[in-house]
Amino acid sequence: MLAPEDWSAILLTLKLAAVVTVLLLLIGTPLAWWLAHTRSRLRAPVAAVVALPLVLPPTVLGFYLLVAMGPQGPVGRLTEALGVGLLPFSFPGLVIGSLFYSLPFAVQPLQNAFEAIGSRPMEVAATLRARPLDAFLTVALPLARPGYLTAAILVFAHTLGEFGVVLMIGGNIPGETRVVSMQVYDHVEALEYARAHWLAAGMLVFSFCVLLGLYTLNRGKQAR
Repeated sequence: MLAPEDWSAILLTLKLAAVVTVLLLLIGTPLAWWLAHTRSRLRAPVAAVVALPLVLPPTVLGFYLLVAMGPQGPVGRLTEALGVGLLPFSFPGLVIGSLFYSLPFAVQPLQNAFEAIGSRPMEVAATLRARPLDAFLTVALPLARPGYLTAAILVFAHTLGEFGVVLMIGGNIPGETRVVSMQVYDHVEALEYARAHWLAAGMLVFSFCVLLGLYTLNRGKQAR
């Protein structure tokens, strides 16, 4: 059965995933829109940077974020100068690391959705004297709704399974940065396989349901 510390890790993980999902949908929208429509030479380098977490080991990404947010890093110096303190080994630091780790899972579905819309709807809106922001909010966003749903599901599920970035930036502080993946690791290290099984099996079932729902959603869109 699940112990109180297991439930604490589950709640913290859900909180982290929810916060990261909301923030990435907000951050990823303008970035995805720009990537879908720009002809700038910077498009390829920016797209490559966005996709880096897909191929970069999480510990490498976590290491460089840890250095940047540390006392000698530029971000760390800035946060200390602002009186915020250092971000590593705190929940806000965990959120920042998760934003970078899950960034491509938000941007790429949104970019694909915006590209699928094409330029015609926005041109029609412009002929009706709709301002760019109004056209985006009333035309592009409703048409890109499936992309937002896909991005939200992928980001939420991907954030739930973090380990390497969490280990490097968050450590393993109970109630602060100890998420489910770390809790499973602790149980295995302590040879508590039965307790590890409860958490691991729950993650397995949840991940399967998320992917099944996503594939069902995509099949429904293709059948229309």
